[in-house]
Amino acid sequence: MNDRTQGNRSAGCRAGSGRAGGARTARCWRWRFAAALSVVLLAGCATDAGLRDEQRLALYHQHSGAPVDSFHYSGRISGWTPLGDRALALWTRPSQAGLLELTGRCTDLAFAHAITLTHQSRRVHARFDDVVALGPGTTHFPCRIQTIRPLDTKALKQAERDMRDSVEMMERGQAPGAAGGT
Repeated sequence: MNDRTQGNRSAGCRAGSGRAGGARTARCWRWRFAAALSVVLLAGCATDAGLRDEQRLALYHQHSGAPVDSFHYSGRISGWTPLGDRALALWTRPSQAGLLELTGRCTDLAFAHAITLTHQSRRVHARFDDVVALGPGTTHFPCRIQTIRPLDTKALKQAERDMRDSVEMMERGQAPGAAGGT
């Protein structure tokens, strides 16, 4: 855009400019509102993923026990959830899980389709064993387990349910105001 075009656009957004000043003002207000909303939404997208990981990790920490040295591993993983690039929750049974905190960043966790664990004699040990992310595009680089904390799975599921419910209630409560409702 050249300077002359920019000048015309800003002049068109001033109240009372030209014969159709009121219509231009309404269009400009809508355009400015849409631009401001876009900036807010994009900023939210840029930071939301990090906040969610931090919030989820904090939630898992709240429902974890004291660190243990190791846990029994039958060779089967019932499920897992990455909690950023330095921790994950691992289910060895539907009602038995642990929070595994890693010594450094494990960037492949977010893209992995599966994981595997190193172990000695069917025991996974903190500070000695690794998590390895598997899947296309992953490096299969071992990520050392720093700490293992057992999770209270019942309390964790209830807390996640409560969080979801409160977020849904907030979204419902804010939706009419955001849409300019009554």
